[in-house]
Amino acid sequence: MTEASIIGPDGGEAVHLGPITMRILEDGSTTGHRLGIGEITVAPHTEGPPQHRHARHDEGFYIVSGTARFTVGTSVYDAPAGTLAMIPPGAPHTFANPTSEPLVLLNTFTPDLYVQYFRDLREIAAGEAPTPQATARVMSRYATEVADDYAPE
Repeated sequence: MTEASIIGPDGGEAVHLGPITMRILEDGSTTGHRLGIGEITVAPHTEGPPQHRHARHDEGFYIVSGTARFTVGTSVYDAPAGTLAMIPPGAPHTFANPTSEPLVLLNTFTPDLYVQYFRDLREIAAGEAPTPQATARVMSRYATEVADDYAPE
């Protein structure tokens, strides 16, 4: 019989990256690596990662509380609580919290490939916000690249 995984409100594995915290809820070990799930908390007025694209996994974001600002290529979307954003492989994207309230997102990875990215960033950043160069290096380990063609000028 397969073991179930029950993660309580204070459970999971916390990864602190400066003003962003990822709480890994499912690292793929229960799902046969088909699905990874994390909870991201973003401090007010915080930018997310550089715009990037994944080659080998879908990424989903469900806004639990607050408002996320998603940039997908050149399109910008403000997404309040209750919104779901699904990002397919190849779509350039990023997110931010432009408001004065904390933002909480449920983040999915199908398959779970990208969960290890957050663990690797933790090792490099040691609790600080990682530099854009370090972020890009770690992204490249997981079939992900910075979308330089959409970088702000």
